[in-house]
Amino acid sequence: MNSLETIKNNPLLSDEWKMPPGIPLSQGEKRVLKLFDGADAEDWEDWRWQLRNRIRTKEVLKRIISLTPEEEQGIDQVGEKLTMAIPPYFASLMDAANPGCPVRLQCVPRLAEMITSPEELVDPCGEEKYSPVHGLVHRYPDRVLFLVSETCAMYCRYCTRSRMVGEGGHTLNTATYDAAFDYIRSHKEIRDVLISGGDPLTLGNNMLEYILRNIKAISHVEFIRIGTRVPISLPQRITPDLISLLKKYAPIWISIHSNHPLEITPRVQYACQQLADNGFPLGSQSVLLKGVNDDARVMKGLMHELIKNRVRPYYIYQCDPIIGSRHFRTSVTTGVEIIEQMRGFTSGYAVPTYVVDAPGGGGKIPISPDYIVSHVGNKYVLRNYDGEHYDYFDV
Repeated sequence: MNSLETIKNNPLLSDEWKMPPGIPLSQGEKRVLKLFDGADAEDWEDWRWQLRNRIRTKEVLKRIISLTPEEEQGIDQVGEKLTMAIPPYFASLMDAANPGCPVRLQCVPRLAEMITSPEELVDPCGEEKYSPVHGLVHRYPDRVLFLVSETCAMYCRYCTRSRMVGEGGHTLNTATYDAAFDYIRSHKEIRDVLISGGDPLTLGNNMLEYILRNIKAISHVEFIRIGTRVPISLPQRITPDLISLLKKYAPIWISIHSNHPLEITPRVQYACQQLADNGFPLGSQSVLLKGVNDDARVMKGLMHELIKNRVRPYYIYQCDPIIGSRHFRTSVTTGVEIIEQMRGFTSGYAVPTYVVDAPGGGGKIPISPDYIVSHVGNKYVLRNYDGEHYDYFDV
């Protein structure tokens, strides 16, 4: 019995399993599915099948897209940095003929990853410096980052934690979780726990429940968040049994990583709908990437798609200076200009905060356009979104 049949016949589920209604396989999905002998549409809907069949080799990827020499060399050398793994679903979104496809740029290695710049760091956010126990980062006074997985459904080529994620030896397990629980229990100032990784939603439900149950049992923890890219890269994971599990430990806030409007497919819309309908507040986090979304029109389009699907834009991150990331990084000025071209030109709810995660562990620093033209005495001259000046007299 495959995992879909298991879901369908499981009497413990609160909702009867059903295929996403009215969402037929796209032409891209059909094209990629044909590469897997014996696989059918039901396999395609099975998130574990998607994980087992992630594209990992140049030979398989060549059957999906026309690889450039730079991509071929990048894949050949990728083991030196961060392994390649692309779920068939996400691979189906790539433009086979366009090397500049914004989906393709995020997941297919390129030779540029092997070029190191002097400002780049293995651990750009200084997480190891603030890690009192393995897998836990305590940088801010009242909250911790809890890394529970070293695996992702897809390995983004700009990954901040490329030092630790991949398919190699895993070091996070129940023993490291227990040490983290003990630390949180002993630090009563911690009220907020962000569960991340890797991607926590690549864990099975039993392990997820173990983590959530133990955190919820700590009385001074008020706020739990899950940071994930799975609703974007592997929307099949948002199943009724996962929803039922998460609801047991609600409220849980979910931060979804998305970078381009092309990622917001009907399947992703359905996954977000299921999460929102079941009471999970959704926010978004995006990374500013050269050639992917370093354009106000593209970024605004992404934020509009997210808002339409009840995902509140939260952060745009300046791409962290990980090893081999220079080809992805834009100037900070680019990020400021994008925010300036959004503020006032679209709904305030659709404008995220642009931040630099300060190298070395300084935390997130908001970077905003300067709307103060001058300040003399109690008089401010302010510039609005349209460039007009207004006087404001302070008290």
